[in-house]
Amino acid sequence: MSDGEDCLFCSIIKGDIPSTKVFEDERVFAFEDIAPKAKVHVLIVPKKHVASVAELADSDSQTLAHIVDVAKNIAQERYNGSFRLVFNTGRDAGQTVFHAHAHVLTGEVLDE
Repeated sequence: MSDGEDCLFCSIIKGDIPSTKVFEDERVFAFEDIAPKAKVHVLIVPKKHVASVAELADSDSQTLAHIVDVAKNIAQERYNGSFRLVFNTGRDAGQTVFHAHAHVLTGEVLDE
């Protein structure tokens, strides 16, 4: 797993790879997903490199709670406040970038 040096999301946070920024503060960076699964599909990543949400929960639960709050605000601004929040944790769960990140899906009625 990456220590951040060759991490795609760390490069996006630093501005080395372009993205469409949705939100940024001292803890997190949020940007539009390049392959959206809903009308609104935003990724929220902690600025500090942490491999998974499980690791984030163990090391920095305040940032994890902040991610949920940012997701709520994005859903309120971009839709009606309804949203789905997804964390893929581990290869078998579909995690392909090993930097903790939340998928905020909203902007339409979502299938179950």
